[in-house]
Amino acid sequence: MTKADLIEAMAKDAGITKVAAGAALDSFVDGIVKTLKKKEGKITLVGFGTFSKGRRKARTGRNPQTGAPIKIKASTVVKFKAGKKLKASV
Repeated sequence: MTKADLIEAMAKDAGITKVAAGAALDSFVDGIVKTLKKKEGKITLVGFGTFSKGRRKARTGRNPQTGAPIKIKASTVVKFKAGKKLKASV
């Protein structure tokens, strides 16, 4: 499903225009991004899941073509843990 498909489904289910559904989806995504940028950013949607951020340490990897070792920098990653309702429905 693409973003356009999701907007169309939201508009149909809620009985609103696609423009309004698109604005609602953009606002939702912006809210998640802004919260995750904070130091202790974590979002819990009961029944759906939890978005949180974690830290990935620097490590040594391998170039698959040459086999030469390469350094991979430390990074911040977004994690998602599915909620009970979501797990049960899938």
